[in-house]
Amino acid sequence: MKQVFLQYRPFFVFLLRFFVLYAVLTIGYGLYLNQFDEARLELDGFTRMVAKQSKSLLEVLGKEVEVEPSAIEPCMNLIYEGKFVARIIEGCNAVSVMILFAAFVFAFSAKWLKTVGYIVTGCFIIHALNVIRIALLAIALYHYPESEHLLHGVVFPLFIYAVVFVLWVLWLQKFSGYAKHAKKK
Repeated sequence: MKQVFLQYRPFFVFLLRFFVLYAVLTIGYGLYLNQFDEARLELDGFTRMVAKQSKSLLEVLGKEVEVEPSAIEPCMNLIYEGKFVARIIEGCNAVSVMILFAAFVFAFSAKWLKTVGYIVTGCFIIHALNVIRIALLAIALYHYPESEHLLHGVVFPLFIYAVVFVLWVLWLQKFSGYAKHAKKK
């Protein structure tokens, strides 16, 4: 058993680091969300910010858009060109994606400053692309409402997860030091 552990030590270290940070961040985010009372239709500030930034982006593109709190559930309603097109709920803010991203990068961390810098930069990129994703989704849903399942359930999640995958590969190949270490062996 000890020999197996020693042989696969890097893998076990990766798993431990990944799951520890993932658990800590997920629990912390859950505690943050518990501050908001769904029965009173309270929505967290980060989701509100994402909704407002999506609105701002669409306005920059010359579109008529409004975001307003829902009267029946904790979300922001997105009204595009006078037509309701989407609800922006807590799950739309990409925080869970950022947590997954950060845990993976941390699991393959090299130097602390480089790791923290890459996590912050990656989360900023994920956030910015998520706002773009919501804006593009609003436009697409306005023009193709019959394709809601495909657009919201497949195309746009694939977009955000593809970006995360590219950021992970970039981290492993260029910044973490693991690619250089593996080539030396």
